[in-house]
Amino acid sequence: MNFLDNLKLYFYSFSDNFLLGLSLFNFLIIILILIFSVIVRSLFAKIIVNKIKSFVLKTGNKIDDQLFNSLNSPLKLLPIIFAFLLIGIYVEFDTQFGLYLEKITSTLFTIFIFWFIHQLLDLILNTSKKFDKLFSKALTVWVSRSLKYLILILGAVAVLETWGIKIGPVIAGLGLFGVAVALGAQDLFKNLISGILIITENRFNINDVIEVPDVALGSVEHIGFRSTLIRKFDSTPISVPNYVFSDSSVINYSNRPHRRIRWIVGLTYEAKVNQLKSICTEIEGFIRKNDDFIVNENYNVFVRVEKFNDSSIDILVQTFTKTNDWSKYLRAKENLLFEIKTIVEKHNSSFAFPSQSIYIEKN
Repeated sequence: MNFLDNLKLYFYSFSDNFLLGLSLFNFLIIILILIFSVIVRSLFAKIIVNKIKSFVLKTGNKIDDQLFNSLNSPLKLLPIIFAFLLIGIYVEFDTQFGLYLEKITSTLFTIFIFWFIHQLLDLILNTSKKFDKLFSKALTVWVSRSLKYLILILGAVAVLETWGIKIGPVIAGLGLFGVAVALGAQDLFKNLISGILIITENRFNINDVIEVPDVALGSVEHIGFRSTLIRKFDSTPISVPNYVFSDSSVINYSNRPHRRIRWIVGLTYEAKVNQLKSICTEIEGFIRKNDDFIVNENYNVFVRVEKFNDSSIDILVQTFTKTNDWSKYLRAKENLLFEIKTIVEKHNSSFAFPSQSIYIEKN
């Protein structure tokens, strides 16, 4: 009988102080609430979120679609937060478990707030075209990433503060470590500073076609903190350290408003003076009337007989296309080439090719 009494007393004591001052009954209630919150979260994700999504898609407005997609993930955390708030009703906060529960709830709520801000900021920067007008695209990307990292750091600091971890002494301890790292990471900081100068000076932007002599020629795909990714015209990617751009001259082909055409058209020596004048006049007239080319005081057109070459009479044809687009530039060149050939044939002249005449002297 004493054994049974002792067993009952042990069971009651065990059930009253099951875990961190929490009774077994309250612990089972907490487990049920957590299971219920997981089920509610699943139903919330499948039913409520899908209904909101279908309603948003019907509006025909892309902004609310992007807003829903951005805030969808953090909103799914709300049922878990409410579950922990509900658990707090059954737990006394003066117990050890109650203190931990309060910190966990505060941590989840802090994560939700900073996650929500992170997603909202990402949406604003990606959807607002005003930032691309005020800043370059690469600078917008840099600012966006910097703000995201800042939000993540502030969120981590807030979570650590919730658990009583002071961030000040940690930063002071990391300061000495940072000095040691900085001494061995001079190239990293050099690339970082060079990358910032690239963005602020707007030397080139994403999708620009640039050439770094003896390094790379291609289209800029990404400007990172350490290096810049350039896609060569044969589709090969090349990663160039940012410090290279500060030590080298960079040719930005995308910044030119127009593309130049400069040809030397060689005609045979059988061409008469009147034929040469007529050919030059008609070629120049075609260029001036054609909408593919620009002719003004800054971008003039030149169609002139340049010199007597070894096997030809050379005509210089120089003009500028209105567009900088590669495909339109090629089409304009092709049309001009066809017109030049038509004009030359129209005046019964012909194109020269390298040739030599041999004269045999009679004795």
